[in-house]
Amino acid sequence: MIPSNQDIAALVRGDSVHKSVYTDPVLFQLEMERIYGQAWIYVGHDSQVKNVGDYHTTRLGDQDVIMVRGANKQVNVLYNRCPHKGAKLVADGDGNVGKFFRCPYHAWTFRLDGEHLSAPLKSGFEGTCYDPRHPDFQMVSVARVESYRGFVFASQAAHGPDLKTFLGGVISSIDNLCDRSPVGEVEVAGGVFRVMQRSNWKVFYENLHDTMHARVTHESSFEAARSEASAIGEMPFELLIMDGNGEPYDFWEKLELRAYHNGHGYMEGIFDPAAATRDPVSRAHFQALSEAHGEDRAREILGMNRHNTVIYGSGSPHTVFQQFRVIRPVSVDRTLVEIQTFRLKGAPDEVFDRALTYANVINSPSSNVMPDDVEVYARCQEGNLTRGGDWISMHRYAGSDTELPDGAVSTNGTSELPMRNQFAAWKHFMTATLIAKESTHAA
Repeated sequence: MIPSNQDIAALVRGDSVHKSVYTDPVLFQLEMERIYGQAWIYVGHDSQVKNVGDYHTTRLGDQDVIMVRGANKQVNVLYNRCPHKGAKLVADGDGNVGKFFRCPYHAWTFRLDGEHLSAPLKSGFEGTCYDPRHPDFQMVSVARVESYRGFVFASQAAHGPDLKTFLGGVISSIDNLCDRSPVGEVEVAGGVFRVMQRSNWKVFYENLHDTMHARVTHESSFEAARSEASAIGEMPFELLIMDGNGEPYDFWEKLELRAYHNGHGYMEGIFDPAAATRDPVSRAHFQALSEAHGEDRAREILGMNRHNTVIYGSGSPHTVFQQFRVIRPVSVDRTLVEIQTFRLKGAPDEVFDRALTYANVINSPSSNVMPDDVEVYARCQEGNLTRGGDWISMHRYAGSDTELPDGAVSTNGTSELPMRNQFAAWKHFMTATLIAKESTHAA
C-alpha cells in the first residue's frame, strides 16, 4: 500500500527519522518517482561525449538514459529504449554510435536527437497506423536538460525551477572546481572507479558531512599512516591524506558545515590551504593561475577550501582534489558509487597526478579508507532491519543552527545539521503536494 503524504511526513522529525526511510522498498520506489523523477540530477560531464555520436550511459533514479553528442553538437539525454520492442539501444558504458542509433534487435534507426529515421521493409507497414513522425515511434528525450560549465543535469519533470535555482549556493563549488583550471575548464580523465555498496543511497550523503565518524571508522587507516610515517621519518602526501581522518575532536568542532535548500551543502576542507602552497605541486599550480588571473585571484581560488560538497540526488564534488563521486540508487539496499576524476585544463600535469593519487588512496575499492565506510554503511542497513529500535538520532546541536536566507550554517562542526537539512529536502520532495516549503531543520 502506498503511504499517504501525512504518513510520510511523520517519518521525519526535527531531530530524528524513522528507520523505514532506509529499508522500505515502497518508499524507495516513491523516491524514484518523487525525488529522482522531479529534481535536477547529474548525468555526466560534456567532456565524456566530445565528438558527434559519442555517448555515455547512466541512470536517473531507476531510469536508464543515454547522454549523447548530437549532430548539431548539442548534448542530448534520451531514455535508453527502442520504441519498437523496448530493447536498450546501447549497452551500458561509453562509445560512439556514428551518425545514428541502430537497434540491435530489428535495426530500427534513430537520429542522435531521438527522431525516428527508418525501419527495414517499410512495405510491411502499409495500411497500418505506423507513422515515423508520431511520438510513439520516436526515442523519448528526458523532459529538461541543462548544462552548467560542462556539468550536464537532467530533470524528468516538465516543469519546475531551472538548474541554477535548484542548485542555489552550492553552485559555487562547481565554479571553484572549474576556476582551479587556468582556462576555467575541466574534463573527465583517467578512468573511473565503481563501487557497489550494500546500503541505502541516503546513508552515503549523510556520511559525507559526518565529522564524528572520521577518527572512529577510519582509525585503522590513519594509525597505519602514522606508523609508516614514523618508520620512514616523513609524512608524504599519500600518508598525509589518510592521516587527516585522525584529527582530534576539537579540530572537527571548528569546521564549518553549510546547508543550502534542496538538501545541498558543503563541509569545510580539512587540509590547510596555506600549508599546501609550500609543496612543489601547489606552487606550480599557483604560478599557472597567477599567470592567467594575477596573484590575488589565484589566492582567492585556491583559498576556497572545501572537502566534500553535496549536490543532493547527484553526488559529491571534491573541488580540491578534482573529483565527483556520483551516487546512483539501485535498490533499497544497493547503491552504486562512481568516482570521476577531472583534469584541470591548462594546469601542470602534476596537479592531475595528485588528484589520481588521492582517488586511488582514498576512494578506490582497494584503498585503506573506502572499505571502512562501505562496511559501516552495510552494518547500518542490517541493523535497521532488526527490532532493536525504530528511530535514527540526528540530535547533535539540533536547534542551534544559524538560519540564513538560503539555508543554514552550523555553530559547531560536529553538528548533524547536514543530515537534518537533507531530510527536510527529502520530506519536501516526497510530500510536495502537502508541504510547500520547509526550513532547513524544521519538523
